[in-house]
Amino acid sequence: MDIAEELAKKQKEISVAEFFEKNKQILGFDSPQKSLVMAVKEAVDNSLDACEEARILPEIHVDITKVDRDEYQLTVEDNGPGIVRREVPKVFGQFLYGSRFHSVKQTRGQQGIGISAVVLYSQLTTGKPARIVSKISSDDVAYYFEIMIDTLKNRANVLREEPLISDKKSGVKIQVNLKGKYTRGKQSVLEYLQNTAIVNPHATIVFSDPEGLKVRFERAWNNPIEPPKETKPHPLGVEIGELMQMVSRTSAKKLKTFLTGEFSRISDHLAQEICRISGIECERDPHSLSLDELKRIQESFRKVKILPPTFESLSPIGETLIKKGLKNVLGNLKPSFYSIPVTRKPSVYSGNPFVVEVGLVYGGSIPHDEQVKVLRFANRVPLLYQAGSCALTKAVENIDWRKYGLEQRGGQGLPVGPMIVLIHLGSTRIPYTSEAKEAVAEIPEIMDELDLALKESARQIKAFLIKKEVKAKLTEKFFLVQKILPKIAEKSSRILNKEIPPLDPVITKIMNVLWIEENVSQEGKSARINVNVSNFTPEEKSFRLYADLPDGKLDGNIIPYGEYDENKDYIRWNIESMKPMEKITFTFNVKDLKGDYGETVFYIEGTDPVHVVGAEPLPGDWNLEALRSIIEEEEEEENGEE
Repeated sequence: MDIAEELAKKQKEISVAEFFEKNKQILGFDSPQKSLVMAVKEAVDNSLDACEEARILPEIHVDITKVDRDEYQLTVEDNGPGIVRREVPKVFGQFLYGSRFHSVKQTRGQQGIGISAVVLYSQLTTGKPARIVSKISSDDVAYYFEIMIDTLKNRANVLREEPLISDKKSGVKIQVNLKGKYTRGKQSVLEYLQNTAIVNPHATIVFSDPEGLKVRFERAWNNPIEPPKETKPHPLGVEIGELMQMVSRTSAKKLKTFLTGEFSRISDHLAQEICRISGIECERDPHSLSLDELKRIQESFRKVKILPPTFESLSPIGETLIKKGLKNVLGNLKPSFYSIPVTRKPSVYSGNPFVVEVGLVYGGSIPHDEQVKVLRFANRVPLLYQAGSCALTKAVENIDWRKYGLEQRGGQGLPVGPMIVLIHLGSTRIPYTSEAKEAVAEIPEIMDELDLALKESARQIKAFLIKKEVKAKLTEKFFLVQKILPKIAEKSSRILNKEIPPLDPVITKIMNVLWIEENVSQEGKSARINVNVSNFTPEEKSFRLYADLPDGKLDGNIIPYGEYDENKDYIRWNIESMKPMEKITFTFNVKDLKGDYGETVFYIEGTDPVHVVGAEPLPGDWNLEALRSIIEEEEEEENGEE
């Protein structure tokens, strides 16, 4: 027999489940410690996605108990909508089964691999089935399943199924036994859950570890997240092969109908323009188009003005929730400064819309002599591994942080200083470097947006450091004026045998600032904050002052003139009139502190910020100009260098 015939007999189809069974490291299950983290990650991601789609405030319980030397039992339970009975075996026991792969919208899971990979890893390492309980609101009972995966057929093998009395309205509980290694600290389950709580402040996450530790990350936002809407592919960046597939699958009989019906942002007028530029009739049947004609259509996408993708298919965290999440989880570090989080306008790569967000935390008890910590997130999911090969880390390394007041040897690499950088990439299709979804690929369009967002945030750090330096110098000047000038006036008047002249006009002329400072007295988890405002200018002042609380919750009334916005976490005082040399003290109380009360960041509007010490211009995110002069100055400087 011919050798080719012999070889042909050995060829056979490989089940996707069988492939992953022999290559579990591809999915991130490549070490005992990492495998435990990955199992938690996949289960929690599914719970968060389900809750958000159902507009339910998530409450997720994660419990890890030690069974044997290297065997653990993991239980993850949520209050989501649950999974209907007939779908449970497919969701947990079949690879590449899911509802999100073909939808063009931002979600944590898309491939239909994650949770079934956990079930597979569990049975590979312990030989035990996964136990699942699912309850939907329309059923009187929950259903209990014991499932293993038939890897040759890529389908669930249901060992047991029975109804179960449950007092829960709805939700899913999964329990698996798996080989692993539990640790705390870096790249641990606890770090993953902590970071998840930062970018999901609408969720309550309760964690119990094998060593008896119990941690509760309480939600800091009491409104469900608005789920992204499914949209159509954006024409910019669509590959020719994808365009061929779209044409082959479309039910449209005319090219114009195909363009307006299968793509977002293409109107009737724009479709006609695309047809004109490509030289193809609008009435042409798209199924009859040749490869050359499809290439002309693809080229015409770049020659017409197509609006960028909308936010509809994306779910950015937003300025308010980024700040709430950072304060809620990192408040015990007592940062001196929270930057105004930056959310860039949506952009597109290969037809996929994406959005970049950045938030910076500076000062406090964050280590001053270590490299800055980068918190990486993709579609609200923490990325703990492969930081060095991730585009989000490299974007930070590519910035010359020396220009913004941080130490950085050679102007590249991670800078050194008391700063934490949060970077979030949201997209309908995250370009991961592998199926394990641990690092983002360096796509030019994404790198450009990351660069712009990081520089915008870095300018805020520079502005803060400049203000801090100016305040230190003015404090010294203030001391000299307040303490020494009266003594000089007293001695001079004695020598000249004249009355001491009024010093207020002299002091205001020398100082010419609106001075804002705070004094904090703390007992346990409560603190009393006195905000002293002094008008050392020769003019009467009218302004609004905002206090951005670093930690805790407001306790009691704010007097006088005070208003509190719970959603924004700030207090506002309206000062209608403040005379030269007049002093006002505002007082408020804070409770439920995580540690020592940090440094309040003050913002001001209604007066020239050049003559203000102790407060920043009110951010543009609060509907006013933010740091405009410094930002424009930095942009001009950068453009000049380029």
